[in-house]
Amino acid sequence: MRRQVVAADEQRITITAIAREAGVSVPTVSRVVNGRADVAPETRQRVEDLLRRHGYRRRTGRTRDRADLIDLVFNDLDSPWAVEIIRGVEDVAHTSGAGTVVSAIHRRTSSTRQWLQNLRARASDGVILVTSVLDPPVQAELRRLDVHLVVIDPAGVPSFDVPTIGATNWAGGLAATEHLISLGHRRIGFVAGPRRLLCSRARLDGYRAGLEAAGIEVDDALIQPGDFYHESGFTGGTALLELPDPPTAVFAASDQMAFGVYEAVRRKGLRVPDDISVVGFDDLPEARWASPPLTTVRQPLAEMGMLAARTVLRLARGEDVESPRVELATELVVRDSTTQAT
Repeated sequence: MRRQVVAADEQRITITAIAREAGVSVPTVSRVVNGRADVAPETRQRVEDLLRRHGYRRRTGRTRDRADLIDLVFNDLDSPWAVEIIRGVEDVAHTSGAGTVVSAIHRRTSSTRQWLQNLRARASDGVILVTSVLDPPVQAELRRLDVHLVVIDPAGVPSFDVPTIGATNWAGGLAATEHLISLGHRRIGFVAGPRRLLCSRARLDGYRAGLEAAGIEVDDALIQPGDFYHESGFTGGTALLELPDPPTAVFAASDQMAFGVYEAVRRKGLRVPDDISVVGFDDLPEARWASPPLTTVRQPLAEMGMLAARTVLRLARGEDVESPRVELATELVVRDSTTQAT
């Protein structure tokens, strides 16, 4: 009876523990476990000895060995928005004893191919894609590798069997617009995010719905394109301020673009909020330290990353997820960048 208990305990050994004891990386142990040839003979022997000593058994079929590793994939990493997502994912991964591999593919096919090649070598438990288009060949390859997938803020409409994590972007856009209307603003400019992203379109739709509900006609001249980054906020803000009848308030679809609008206002010799009110979206840490502190819609970025990581790990354990589509609530945070219209 005692022998059976010991065997059960040994069976729970993870490749993370094996890697730590062997003094090698988790991907190296994964390659040995999965029979890959690209491991030095002496390293392979050391790992194999430990696997035998701990009674580690390779699984067969589609249920493969846990790698205790999560891949987190962005298009770009040059944003504090990405940092908040990473913070949430790593918090859950660390608590669960898993590692995190962060990659940026820059919307290039060659980068995606390289990432997939690296993924095959490290036997990841799951992948979290952020604001990415899930191309069918990529999804098919992940399915072939038996790697579970979760998407944060999908760019397009994902297939039904892929869990997605997002925020209530439409409600957030509506709340920002209603706040400005409540302050007496009637000409409200909008700097939009990338049209390819569902979250961008939802924020724009919320803005339009807020105006229409208040009986304010939507003026397309007050809507400027953007890409979520400072430069487009500056460009869009400048264009709005140069209109013959400029807006008295601007809602930017990201905090970074709102900071760009700040600079456009400054260069015009105007002041926020004395001459023009500004609202952002995200509630990045910098928002409360801006001058003036930025009124914005809080998007729970870290919480989105945490939920995505929990979902991936649950799928890797063979557990079901409660819902394939989750939207976390946004919240309007009022600070000093908005005031009554004059």
